[in-house]
Amino acid sequence: MSISKTLEDLEISLLLEAIYQRFGDDFRGYQKEAIRRKLHAFMLVHDISTISTLQDCVLHDPTYIDPLLCALDAHPAGLFDHPKHMRELRKALIPWLRSCPAPKIWIAECSAAEDVYAIAIMLMEEGVYHKTQIFATGANPMLLSEAREAKFSLSKLPQYEENYLRAGGTESLSDYYTQVDDMAVFRNELNRNITWAQYNLGTDSSFNEFELIVCRGSLNDYASRLRRRALQVFYDSLPAFGILSVADADYSDLTPLISRFTALSSKQGLYRKVR
Repeated sequence: MSISKTLEDLEISLLLEAIYQRFGDDFRGYQKEAIRRKLHAFMLVHDISTISTLQDCVLHDPTYIDPLLCALDAHPAGLFDHPKHMRELRKALIPWLRSCPAPKIWIAECSAAEDVYAIAIMLMEEGVYHKTQIFATGANPMLLSEAREAKFSLSKLPQYEENYLRAGGTESLSDYYTQVDDMAVFRNELNRNITWAQYNLGTDSSFNEFELIVCRGSLNDYASRLRRRALQVFYDSLPAFGILSVADADYSDLTPLISRFTALSSKQGLYRKVR
């Protein structure tokens, strides 16, 4: 490791400790490389040359902390942006939900409207949304508030329409949103069974039992210990035969806990709890 990278690792550790001590937000259990990428992107936007300078800004200028926390918590999210995963999820999930009188779904670490509404649209098309409750949670209140606004830029629409069709959509994506200026806003009927709540996967415990748990994007930012904790919370929150949906997540170092699941599609990150 180069001297410069060793120094930057120290700066990152000091910054994360400062954020925790000053604001209570804990990113110390995240993978350093994931944090480094997000910090560099934030620093580029704000014309900050070093992480030590960023720490000084965060501790002495209150305008920096909220945007930085959002940058650290956010993960890429697009509507139906894992089409093959969504097709496989639809195939496995819908028969299971039809057999349940009042199913519940947990979308953990939600940071964008797209995380939630792709699931809501799928449930509506399959005729099970009316009896299903969706819980959308995230640690960052600002990102959660933005997600609750239920909108996305119309510039994303061509890609989202393509994703929707490839994911097995049976209607037209235009059935599910209205246009307001340069934004698309999801229709109110998609909101009626969604509960939004702040929840920290790194510190909070299981709060209900869910037929499906969805967590995407952020898990690969966690270091092994934090990922192991998150997976244990998910396991504790699933009934027998419950489904865990973790597109793009890598659990290669968590074999003992994964053995309690059977892979519905390991390539697409779909597992069913077996014991």
